[in-house]
Parts: sequence; structure tokens; C-alpha cells
Amino acid sequence: MTVDYLVMAAYLLGIIGVGLWGRRRAASKSDFLVAGRRLGPLMYTGTMAAVVLGGASTIGGVRLGYTYGVSGAAMVGAIGLGLLALSVFFSARISRLRVYTVAEMLSLRYGDAASVISGVVMWIYTLMLAVTSTIAYASVFDVLFDVPRWVAVVVGGTIVVGYSALGGMWSITLTDMVQFVVKSVGVLVLLLPIAVVKAGGFGAMADRLPGGYFSLTSIGGQTIVTFVLIYTFGMLIGQDIWQRVFTARSDRVAAWGGTVAGVYCLVYALAGAFIGMATKTLYPNLTAADQAFATIVKHALPTGVRGLVLAAALSAMMSTASGALIASATVANQDIWARLRRRTASGDHDEIGSNRLAIAVLGVVAMAIACVLGDVIEALTVAYNLLVGGLLVPILGGLVWRRGNLPGALTAMVAGGTTVIVLMVTDGLLANEPIYYGLLASLVAYVAVSLVTRPTDETILETWRRRLAGEPAPAPAPAATGPELSAA
Repeated sequence: MTVDYLVMAAYLLGIIGVGLWGRRRAASKSDFLVAGRRLGPLMYTGTMAAVVLGGASTIGGVRLGYTYGVSGAAMVGAIGLGLLALSVFFSARISRLRVYTVAEMLSLRYGDAASVISGVVMWIYTLMLAVTSTIAYASVFDVLFDVPRWVAVVVGGTIVVGYSALGGMWSITLTDMVQFVVKSVGVLVLLLPIAVVKAGGFGAMADRLPGGYFSLTSIGGQTIVTFVLIYTFGMLIGQDIWQRVFTARSDRVAAWGGTVAGVYCLVYALAGAFIGMATKTLYPNLTAADQAFATIVKHALPTGVRGLVLAAALSAMMSTASGALIASATVANQDIWARLRRRTASGDHDEIGSNRLAIAVLGVVAMAIACVLGDVIEALTVAYNLLVGGLLVPILGGLVWRRGNLPGALTAMVAGGTTVIVLMVTDGLLANEPIYYGLLASLVAYVAVSLVTRPTDETILETWRRRLAGEPAPAPAPAATGPELSAA
């Protein structure tokens, strides 16, 4: 596999080079965190598709296809549907808010106290999302290179942390575009057709696979509903996704670019399921379904092509990891650490330097957690359960229901988050019940408490309305002078 190693090494060196180049463009806080809010349709579409389709979508999608057949596309398909819903219904309004974090949005809508709990929940979610992509490195390296997990985690993690810390969102955006192209060629153009042909085509796969592998519901109707609740709704409110929306140069770019990216996700979902089914046809007795992707790459692809496809897998993992990492650092720095420092976001400290430090520290934390956890789907489910159970209702409620208020939002966060955590402990991390009852508890708490407490102050609501509409804030009234002052 010498040629394959050389291809992968060249790719990784190229990513580092692109990341270094992006550092030159990170001249301000806006450049570092949201690429100066200047991305056009092509770059926005590529970076949005890259950030939502990571290690869990690639390794996990093939794993589900290997285990359940075509219905294994449900998880990644739910991600695509969520991105479509976000782009069609909410992205234009989100883009006009001109904020940096979801917690800042909640602070605008409900008042400053709403950002504290939401910031902590969002920070945990984004950190766990970075962990899932880091875990995915190990699943590939374990099979292909026979190296200890910690070596794979450290090598891949160091590269991601390096280019993310150097150039922030500009480096991440530029590397995401490279990764989007490599991933599209590697997975859709090369691996998918080669794997299906090696398996004898769809006819041979239908003959040799267990019954139900070509059924759209063999994974289970309840599981599909759970995927929609977790991943579709998760796409609507995740900091990593919103932070990419903030990079669009206009609300039109955010809406149309996100729609194209959502369609791409649906295609990617089917590709992962079919690759998993082809692998099941060729290698039906793998000891672990997580090995399906690496196994089909190692044994079915010719030299050189194998290296490119492996680079594509790394692309998927790195794009999501870097997006989650800068999102986690942004939340930590803007919503949590700034409060502990007792400084505002525009305080007398180096904004870019503090964000670089946050990326480095949280990158090391993510690598450490990844060395301990082993199941990429489990880790991703924990992240999305906490996000959706705790924050979905207050965020969407704030966007669509004027009567929702701060007490209702805070109660919903606590009720939903607590219910999810308790049921994950009692019923299992992959159980369906945590998200069902967590959302129900959050919704009931939000509506009931909002109705029995005072409405949100009209001044806050008017400021919120202006920001949603993209209107400038009203100019302050001039100071009274002369006779007016006397009359006062």
C-alpha cells in the first residue's frame, strides 16, 4: 500500500498548506469565526455539505447499510431533510440576526439570562460532535494501518486542531472545499460504483443478502422516527450548522446554498447504504459492522484509488471535526469563558488569540475523550439527544411564538435536558424513549410556564423583530438642550 500511503500523505500535506494559506485572511474576529460573512453560493454549499457529512455519516452510514440494508440511509437522510428544512424555513432569518452563537440568539429573544444554560448545553453538544469524528479516524486506521487507537487519534487530531487554530473559519472553509471535492469523487464517483460492481450488481446483491435488505423500513419505523427527531431537528438548531449559516454573504445565499447541500446529503445517504450492502454481500461475517467501510476500501479497490478513497474518508471526518471544534470554541469563548472573565465579547483582550487558545484546548480534550469512547453512533446520539431535548423547543419557539418568554425557555431547557439524561442512564444511550419524553417535557414546560408568567418585555421583542427583519437599530434620541431641557 505504499502508493496509497503516498496519496494520503500528499492529501494531508495539501490540507495543511490550504489551512496555512487561510490564516492570512483571518484578520478580525468576524473573519476568524464566520469567514467575514462573505461566502458566495459555491463556497457556502460546499462548506455546508462538508460540515454535516462527517465520520459518523460516512463510517456510520456504511455501517447501517451493512446491518440493515437500504433503510440504513435513514440516519444520513434525516440529516439531509433537516438541512433542507433549515434552508427553506429558517436560514434567511438566522442570517439576518448577525450573531455568532445560538446562545446570543436566545439572549436577543428572551433576555441575557437565557444564554447561560443554552451555552453549556450547546458546548457539550459541539464537543461531543468533534469527538465522534475523531473516533472515526481510529476505525479506519485500526483496519488499514494496524496502529494503536491513540496514535491515529493524535495524528488526525493534531492536523485538524492545527489548521483550525491557525486560520479559524477561513482555513476551515478553504479546507472544507477541498474535502468536499475529494469526498464527492472518492465516495460517490469511485467507491460506490466499484463496490456495487464487485458485489455482482444489484441483482446479485438482492439474491445474496438477507431478506428485507431492500426494504425502506427494515431498520424499524420507530428508529426512523427517532432519527428524524434527533438529526432532522438537530440540524435546525446546532451551533456548528448555524455558524456556517452566519458565513453566507446574504440570506439568499444561505437559503439556496443550503438547499443544494441538503439534496447532496440525501444522495450521500443512499450511497452509504449501498456501499454497506455491497460490503455485506462480499464480507458477510465481519466481527464488527464499524469495520465495513475500511474493509471494502482495503479489499475491493485498486492501488492509488484506495488511497484517494481513504483520503475522502479522512475528508469527511476532518470537515465535521473542524466545524464542531470551532463551534465548541466559539460557544466556550463567547458564552461561557467571557462571563467567567467578567468581560464582554468586545473586551480589552485579544479575541482571535483567545479563540485560538480555546480551539487548541478543546481539541486536546476531544482527543482524550475519543481515546476512551468507542462507538461513533453512540457518541453522536448522546450529543444530539442533549441538543434536541434541551434546546429545540426554546429556539424554535422563540422563532415562531411571540408569547414564549424567558421563564418558559429556561424551564424547558432544564426539563428537557434533565429528562433526556435520566432516561439515557436508565434505558440506554441508544434507546428511543429519551428524546421522545425529553421533547414532550420541554414542550409542556415551555408552553405552560410561558402562559402563566409575564410576557417578554416589548422593548426586547421590538429589538428582536428588527434584527429578524434585517432592519437597523433605531438611533438614540438626541440629548435635550435649551428650552427643551427647561421644559423637562
